[in-house]
Amino acid sequence: DVGGGTGETLNMIIAKYPTIKGINFDLPHVIKDAPKHDGVEHVVGDMFVNVPKGDAIFMKWVCHDWDDEHCLKLLKNCYIALPEHGKVIVCEYILPMAPETSHSTRIISNLDMHMLAYCAGGKERTVQEFEALA
Repeated sequence: DVGGGTGETLNMIIAKYPTIKGINFDLPHVIKDAPKHDGVEHVVGDMFVNVPKGDAIFMKWVCHDWDDEHCLKLLKNCYIALPEHGKVIVCEYILPMAPETSHSTRIISNLDMHMLAYCAGGKERTVQEFEALA
C-alpha cells in the first residue's frame, strides 16, 4: 500500500484475506506512529524515488494529492516494482465528464476544490485523465 498511512486499509484487506502479506509504505513521520498489524510490514521511503517490489501495488487517495507530473513519476516507480503480470490498483474518486447535480457528484466536486486549495497541483480526475496517466 503506497502512501498507506498507518496501514489501516491494508490491515482490513489482510483481515479478510489472511494469506496475503503486505507492505505499508509511507514517509518516516507517518510510519513511526503506525500500529503493528498481523501480516503488515511497515516500510519507510519516498514514493518519488522508488517503491517496494510486490505482486500488486495499491494506492488509495494518493494520486489526487499530486499534479500529473508527480503522478507519472509515482506510477512509473510502481510499474518498475512489479513483476511481469503485476497490477497497480488505484482507488480514487472519479469526476464526471459532464456537469451533474447528484449528491455524489457534489461531494466529489467539493473534494476537488479542497485539493486545489490545499495541495499544489492536487485534483480529482475524470476517467479520461486517469487513462492519460496510465
